[in-house]
Amino acid sequence: MKRASLAAAFAASVMIGQAPLGIAADNHPLDEATVAEQQLLGDDEEDARLASYQPFTREIGVEFVVSQSFDQALGDAGVPAAAMLEARQALGTALDLARDVQHGDKVYVRYEQEFTAVGAAIGVGRVLWAELRTKAKGTVAVHLFRTHDKVERFYFANGQAATPTSMRLPLDVISISSGFGLRADPFDQPPPLAAIGKPAPMGGPKRNALPPGLTSGGLSGHGASINTATPLGASLGLSPYANLKPLARSGSAGGGMGLGMGMGTGALFMHEGVDLVANAGTQIYAAAAGVVVGAAPNGRYGNWIRIEHGQKLATVYGHLMAFAPGIQPGEVVERGELIGFVGSTGRSTGAHLHFELQIDGKPVNPITSPELKPSQLRGPDLERFRKQVAASLAEREREAKVASVGL
Repeated sequence: MKRASLAAAFAASVMIGQAPLGIAADNHPLDEATVAEQQLLGDDEEDARLASYQPFTREIGVEFVVSQSFDQALGDAGVPAAAMLEARQALGTALDLARDVQHGDKVYVRYEQEFTAVGAAIGVGRVLWAELRTKAKGTVAVHLFRTHDKVERFYFANGQAATPTSMRLPLDVISISSGFGLRADPFDQPPPLAAIGKPAPMGGPKRNALPPGLTSGGLSGHGASINTATPLGASLGLSPYANLKPLARSGSAGGGMGLGMGMGTGALFMHEGVDLVANAGTQIYAAAAGVVVGAAPNGRYGNWIRIEHGQKLATVYGHLMAFAPGIQPGEVVERGELIGFVGSTGRSTGAHLHFELQIDGKPVNPITSPELKPSQLRGPDLERFRKQVAASLAEREREAKVASVGL
């Protein structure tokens, strides 16, 4: 005997006389066992009624043109603001949505929303992908993707993560004049020629005077040319002073260091950060939240700031014209907070910012560090992502064709 029939028989034995017999569709009385089974387990019609009350999920594609602002256009198109929050932040890593999105730009958003049986939206919903076609910055799209380790986030169409990194670079516009690693001493180079053919003074553009009481932290380009090698540079056999040939390694050709580099007559030294070119007075921002542990003139760094960020991370900023108001040891700063202004103080040949990232006290290349470089999909994840993007684009084209023929 089936379990349902056994249950029905048991129910009938205890319910006989307590409930009236049911009536079948043809007006014939139902037997006690059938009535008991329906009361205990439900019938097919009840299952259908329950199913009709269950919520369901839909994917909705919306395409529209910006008339006033990005946020206003989203609202007019009916895209839920809560659902758009994460996607908006992702797009904001590539665009300034207030400045770069203009009248006439086109937006496509595909989102997933749960509804009740009568069509009322429930829950927050989530954006699956979004695309902006802007006149200012071209086309930018972000797609929600789950990696093999079950982490779901937005990625740009090239597979680069569209999430803010734990740190940012300290200038809004980045132009690198000198990277991380071994380099020749800039003070050993021939002085630049002025327009009239005479040697031009070093030190970069004329700087504004520093605030009262804030003195230069070192030479401004006109002092001695001594370059003290870093410990790493010394371990590689570099001369501790400029204008001297580097020590040759045994077995290297041409009296060089065996690094495959032209050595010239000056010493190489380890550049432990990157130099970011900018006009004097350009604003400098904290790379991440942290505590200022140094803000003072500091030898060859000139006016110098050091911020510790926790997790054994620290950043260093050199050659500043001046510090922002309130920047002093012990001050807590937030990511993106103004901390100073680009200058050419200390051992500098022109206005720029020397920026260092240190991990456990050791300098690392900030440009390639995971702290400042967005993650990139690779291998099988990248293949799956590309297929997902292709399928999303194909679905949008299909919807557009259907809409164009009025179906």
